[in-house]
Amino acid sequence: MKIGMNHGAGGEVMGDLISQTVLNNVTKKIVNGGIGLDSLDDSATIPVGDKEIVITTDGHTINPLFFPGGDIGRISAAGTINDISVMGAKPLAITNAMIIQEGFNIDDLDRIMKSMDETCRECDVGIIAGDTKVMEQGKIDKMVIVTTGIGIVDKGKAIRDSTLNVGDKIIISGSVGDHGMSLMSFREGFGFDTDLVSDVAPVYEIVEAALSVGGVTAMKDPTRGGLANSINEMAKKSNVGVLLEDDAIPVKKQVHAVSEMLGIDPYEVANEGKVLMGVKNKNASEVLKAIKNTKYGKEAAIIGEVTEGNRVLMETPIGGTRILEAPVADPVPRVC
Repeated sequence: MKIGMNHGAGGEVMGDLISQTVLNNVTKKIVNGGIGLDSLDDSATIPVGDKEIVITTDGHTINPLFFPGGDIGRISAAGTINDISVMGAKPLAITNAMIIQEGFNIDDLDRIMKSMDETCRECDVGIIAGDTKVMEQGKIDKMVIVTTGIGIVDKGKAIRDSTLNVGDKIIISGSVGDHGMSLMSFREGFGFDTDLVSDVAPVYEIVEAALSVGGVTAMKDPTRGGLANSINEMAKKSNVGVLLEDDAIPVKKQVHAVSEMLGIDPYEVANEGKVLMGVKNKNASEVLKAIKNTKYGKEAAIIGEVTEGNRVLMETPIGGTRILEAPVADPVPRVC
């Protein structure tokens, strides 16, 4: 078997590759009893004294490098910051390794670095280390960025993606499908105009607001594979079912229009500035209110609840119920 594009696009195919090839060849997956590689959470943790260091690494191969609402610099910073944030940790710093094609425009690199810095400054995150390599023409597609994020949380207080409880409400911090659908419509040039832009943004303020209220039981960054992949992963890891309401899930009209034209389910495409979380029923309304008061959380909604069982179900607008499966892969490749 050889590696295909689906192996890097989230969903079941990538999950199988990681489980069968990556995990099977790594001996030490946990350090100091923290959260390790075998958990396949958004980040890992290393307990040190009364704190836990939270760490994650992200590779970025997005095409094109500049897109409506962002660029590879913003998505590299935000994506890494978000993986730290959804663990309930305060993001502190990132490192930045860049592999650049010979002949790359210096002005574009300047623009990318400024965008990365601006995104980090939104959360008071520092860019503290990095590396730069150049490869010959034709050996790399313009630019690849690899970032590592570091955060901190009180020992034992990290929020997992595997700790949903029956009765919890499910909250999404905003409209879904914006990033994947805006990128697809822009780069493929299908001949229609839209003001749809990517949602790429750091989500720490959203997480901080939710945690200040309390009752958050689980969180995840719904990137590759979108809402469908993330909620299925959370439910499976937590050994619970989930019942979502189709009408309650915020989807922009432009996303609906593009998705219908291309035949792509907006629930299966990447988001780059959203948080998916489980919240105790008694806290859900207050958490939602707090999220809505943040810069990027104004379209947040309660979209369902955690149930007994082992499936993610969706109540349709006509009163029926369907199964929401995890996608085989994100239908929009190279989105992050």
